[in-house]
Amino acid sequence: MNEPRVPRLAALALAASLASACLPSLQGNEPREAKKEVPGAFPAPPPTAAAKENPAAGPSLAQKHYADFFESPELKALIKTALENNQELNIRMQEIVIAKAEVKARKGEYLPKVDAGAGVGLDKVGRYTSPGASNEANGVGEPVGDFTFGLSGSWEVDVWKKLRNGAKAANYRYLSSIEGRNFMVTQLVAEIARSYYELVALDSQLDVLKRNIQIQTDALEVVKLEKQAARVTELAVQRFEAEVLKNKSRQFELEQARVVAENRINFLVGRFPQPVARSVAQFQAPLPAALGAGLPSELLDNRPDVKQAGLELEAAKLDVKAAKASFYPSLSIDAGVGYDAFDVQYLVTTPESLIYNAAGHLTAPLLNRSAIAAKYRTANARQLQAVFNYERAILQAFTDVVNQLAKVKNLKQSYELREKQVQTLEESVAISNVLFQSARADYMEVLLTRRDTLDAEMELILTRLEQFDAMISLYQALGGGWM
Repeated sequence: MNEPRVPRLAALALAASLASACLPSLQGNEPREAKKEVPGAFPAPPPTAAAKENPAAGPSLAQKHYADFFESPELKALIKTALENNQELNIRMQEIVIAKAEVKARKGEYLPKVDAGAGVGLDKVGRYTSPGASNEANGVGEPVGDFTFGLSGSWEVDVWKKLRNGAKAANYRYLSSIEGRNFMVTQLVAEIARSYYELVALDSQLDVLKRNIQIQTDALEVVKLEKQAARVTELAVQRFEAEVLKNKSRQFELEQARVVAENRINFLVGRFPQPVARSVAQFQAPLPAALGAGLPSELLDNRPDVKQAGLELEAAKLDVKAAKASFYPSLSIDAGVGYDAFDVQYLVTTPESLIYNAAGHLTAPLLNRSAIAAKYRTANARQLQAVFNYERAILQAFTDVVNQLAKVKNLKQSYELREKQVQTLEESVAISNVLFQSARADYMEVLLTRRDTLDAEMELILTRLEQFDAMISLYQALGGGWM
C-alpha cells in the first residue's frame, strides 16, 4: 500500500533540491544580521566646580509614567485628554485594527477552504443527438432538470512554510503597528508638554513686559517733569516715549503668540479653541537635580521606534523565506461531495445520486521564474533596508540621549549666569536712577540700562523654557511617555 507513495515523495524531494540549487544570485547583496551593540554607558559631561556628580546617574526616566514625571496637574489633565481625543492617534489605532485583521487573513490562507453550494437548472438537448436519443429511450422528459447540492474543498499543503511565514510576518507587522502607536504617544506627550510650557513662558514674558511698560511710563512722566525744570531736552522725552510705544507694540506680538500656542494645545487634545488652564507658578519651580538616563542597552526595550524597527526587521526576514519558497513545487488537494439528479425526487437517493471527487496537484514554476526571482531579490533588498533602518534607529536613540544630557547640563549653567545678569542689571537700574536725579548720569544711560534689564529678563524666561524643553526631550529620547 505504501509503495506508490515512495516515487511521489522522491519526485517531490528531487524537485525541491533542483529548485533550491537554481536559486538566483543576489549579486553581492547578501542579507546580514543587524548590529545591536551599544556602548556600555552614556558619556558623562565633564564635571564642573558647581556640579561634580553625574546628573545622568540613576534609573532611566523612561520607567516613569507621565503622571509621575510631570508635576503640573493642568498639564497632566491635558495629556490625558489628548490620549483619548487626538485624531491622529485614533487614526493610528485603526491601523492596528487593520494589521490585526491582516494577521487573521494570512492565517486563513494555510487552512483548508470548504464551500457549500446548491444549484438548479434546465437543459434541452436535440432529439437526434446522443443525449437526446438516450433520454427518449429511458423515458426522461424534456427539458431535463439539474438539481445539485454539496460541499467542495481545497487545501494548499504548506510544505515549505511559505504561507505560515507570511502569517508570522503579518503578526510581526501587527506588533510593529502597536509600537508605532506607542512611539506616537511619546511624541504627543512631548509636544503637548513643550506647548504647555511655551504658553506659560509667554504668560511670564507678558507679565514682565507689562511691568516694564508701567515702569517706563512712570519714568516718562519723570523725564517730562525734568524737561519742565530745564534739566533735559525734548529729545529725552521723545526717546523715552518711543521706548514705551515699542514695548506696547511688542506686547501685542506676544499676545498673538499666546493665542497660537493655546490653540495648538487645543488642536492636540482634539477640541475647538478655548482657554487652556495653566499655572505660571509651576514655571518658576526648581527643576529636578538629577535626570537618570539608565543604560544604553535599555533603549532597545524602552524606545518604541527602536522596537518597531526590530519587529519590521523580523517581518522582512520572513518575507525573504516566503519569497524563496515560491521556487519550490506546491502541493494542493481538491475534493468535493454532494448529490446531483435530474428530478428533485431523486436528489438524495443514495448511492445513485451521490457524487464525489478528489484530486491532488503538484506544480512547480517553469516559465515565470524571472518574476519570482525579481520578487525574491526585492524581498532581500527590503530585508537589508530593515537592517539599516534598525541600526539607524539604535544610533539615533543613543545620539538623542547624549545630546539632551549635554543640553540639560549646559542650560543649567547658562540659567544660573543669566540669573546673576538680571540681578546685576536690576541693581544698575536703581543706581542709574539715583545718578540721573543727581545729574551725574544722562538720560541715555538710564534708558539703555532699562532696555538691557528688560531684554535680560526675557532671555532668562527663554532659557528656563529651554530647560523644560531639554528635560522633556530627554524623557522622550529615553522612550518615556507611553508606558
